[in-house]
Amino acid sequence: MYRKATLDDCHKVYHLICEMECKQLAFDRFSVIYQEQMSNEHYYYLLCEHDNNVIGVLNLRFEEQLHHSERIAEIMEFAVDSTYRNRGIGKEMLANACQLAKDFGCTQIEVACNQLRTDTHRFYLREGMHNFHFKFSKSFVGDDTEENIIGK
Repeated sequence: MYRKATLDDCHKVYHLICEMECKQLAFDRFSVIYQEQMSNEHYYYLLCEHDNNVIGVLNLRFEEQLHHSERIAEIMEFAVDSTYRNRGIGKEMLANACQLAKDFGCTQIEVACNQLRTDTHRFYLREGMHNFHFKFSKSFVGDDTEENIIGK
């Protein structure tokens, strides 16, 4: 079952995102961001439930972009519980997200994905997405090492 997230889902979403990132995030800050995004019409959290457990989350952001002169949807976070992967859940969630993006007037959906997540790259390509962009980042806190480590 797929549904829009509520404020009560924060802990469930938190655990999925921590598993995806392979690290324990600061829950206090996570909760503040989650609440802010839940009250912002430019964000939509799509959840997948199985046996009353949240097993997937896909966070969409909708924004007008000058370089497109259009409204674009961007997948900010997308995680499926590791015990439920390879069952078509991600495929269904992405299809639902694409329909939501169209319903919200978007002409395109985008996602940035860490270079180390090669299985995820294959998933997006298999689902008809294209790798047309590079994304660059620079840290302003701690060590700005050039080493790419999931969970960093």
